[in-house]
Amino acid sequence: MERFVQVAEGVSLWVESRGPEDAPAILLIMGSTVSGRVWPDALMEALARHHRVIRYDHRDTGRSTWAFDTHPYCATRMAEDALAILDALGITRAHVVGMSLGSMLTQWLLVTHPERLLSATLLGAPALQGAPQLQDLPARAPIDPGLFEFWSHMFEPREREAQIEWRVENWRRLHGAVLPFDAEEFRALERRLIDHAGRHDTSSAHARADPTGLARGAELPHAAVPTLVIDSPEDPTNPPSNSRFLARTLPHSTLVTLEGMGHTIPKAIVPALAQTLLGHVEAAAAYPLRSPTTSP
Repeated sequence: MERFVQVAEGVSLWVESRGPEDAPAILLIMGSTVSGRVWPDALMEALARHHRVIRYDHRDTGRSTWAFDTHPYCATRMAEDALAILDALGITRAHVVGMSLGSMLTQWLLVTHPERLLSATLLGAPALQGAPQLQDLPARAPIDPGLFEFWSHMFEPREREAQIEWRVENWRRLHGAVLPFDAEEFRALERRLIDHAGRHDTSSAHARADPTGLARGAELPHAAVPTLVIDSPEDPTNPPSNSRFLARTLPHSTLVTLEGMGHTIPKAIVPALAQTLLGHVEAAAAYPLRSPTTSP
């Protein structure tokens, strides 16, 4: 089922839901600048056998409203959009899975709206700013400067095919060197994303959205939601030390390494990722729910 959910005046988000509507919900929150359809169809199908699985386009991505210049917002507003989607679908609590920026938004939900989460899964991002330093682990490792230089060209205008090739190269850099990189798989993905959005440019809105409200890391040690931290050892944006730090910071967390995974979700990693997510969701179902209190 596809629909649009209005999250603010003049702003609607594209939302897709699969699986039984009365089953426990899994909400997938994607990273910056890309459509929620980056979550693979095969992953959706695997999760939707016994769960209601939702993916969506952030503002200024995919088929959602592109209007940052007339409707500016901060990063925390994007996290609140996730709650607005749950409300529109009649979902009180959900298992929330976030990747990259989506992981940061999920962490913010962990500390601000724990009553809405049955569990959390975090991929491809460090702990929120302000997390207390642990004596034997660094707070975060830097991103390769070469990747930053490449990203400095992200928003340059290009013809459709040139844009596809730039994005494929971006996926290659994010993929890692262990699993074979199938350029045609990601080229086909980008063609689907462009057809879905009806445009091939990349909005700079997420780079301009004020991120300061996300700096709630000091509250992570008090989070009571069962959380899975997935370590992607080939991720050039989030090395294993960051995942270990995040797992050590969250008191009700489990750390799982998916060997060979980078900052992408290729077909080759979907079976292991689906199995890991379903195992966490099943374990969280037996976890005693805390009283629905919200952090200030």
